[in-house]
Amino acid sequence: MTAVTRLEERDVSELDAMDEATFSGVAERHRRELHVHCYRMLGSFEDAEDTVQETFLRAWRRRETFEGRSTFRAWLYRIATNACLDLLDKRRPEPATGGEVMWLQPYPDRLLDELPAVDGDEPEALAVSRETIELAYLVAVQHLAPRPRAVLILRDVLGWPAKDVADLLGDSVNSVNSALQRARAGMREHLPAERQDWTGREDDADNRELVRRFTAASEAADVDTIATMLRDDVRFAMPPTQGLIVGRDAVIADWVAGGYPEMAGLRAVATAVNRQPALAYYIWDERAGAYVPITIDVLRISGGQITEVTIFDRDQFPLLGLPEFLSAGESA
Repeated sequence: MTAVTRLEERDVSELDAMDEATFSGVAERHRRELHVHCYRMLGSFEDAEDTVQETFLRAWRRRETFEGRSTFRAWLYRIATNACLDLLDKRRPEPATGGEVMWLQPYPDRLLDELPAVDGDEPEALAVSRETIELAYLVAVQHLAPRPRAVLILRDVLGWPAKDVADLLGDSVNSVNSALQRARAGMREHLPAERQDWTGREDDADNRELVRRFTAASEAADVDTIATMLRDDVRFAMPPTQGLIVGRDAVIADWVAGGYPEMAGLRAVATAVNRQPALAYYIWDERAGAYVPITIDVLRISGGQITEVTIFDRDQFPLLGLPEFLSAGESA
């Protein structure tokens, strides 16, 4: 029996009697999954970090409200969800529009690997866990109003019963079911066509080969070769810069206008975020005498083609644990 299970069997008086250090130690066991939950709600790694801290603070201050009718873990999820809704009400009262999310940030796979194993490793559960952390899902869910967003994540991602979600939100079961239907309709409107249903993982070997070819072409700034790997309706965004570009010709034209063909000689380091392949690029800086960070490209691949490119700025390099620079002779 784990320490968490033992805690969940204690009554509220024992929880209330804990000192802060003991309480924090038990709550910390749930940090990563709460952080991912808040990230799905908010789309921002940094906002999720702040909200988890707020969750633990509220839980400590309100520990006497834990009545043992649910698990300690579920109680923390309730607090975290309400903390997310409060933050959204203050910072972003309106959902995203126009197919882009300017506050979107990546989530490193190395941190996602800290999540508890999916119960039973069932294929459908694994697919839900993987695909609801992809950037396409995050972008789509940010277009939902906050409360339907919470309903969707609690019901479809976490698998909560409608009654539990209704209790959390102070709504009726009928209201929750209605909100869920609206949220699912909104997701169908904003998700890419091939993500309307759970699709599972595509052939990893084929994807790795495509990423390898994309890496070689991008280091050489070979836009003609890159174009052959992009699907006709490829989507490109660069948060927090405003603007979503759709279509191979439009994307390539934007990159050419931005001076990309003159950047031959880049170095790329393979990484992974949001369960998607990503490439961290470095460019030679004469003053530094080294290759310095420039951008991170996150790729979505469907049917053997690149269907989405999301570029993040170099300020995300530390989050991904990437090198501060590459030396002239260093192999990427």
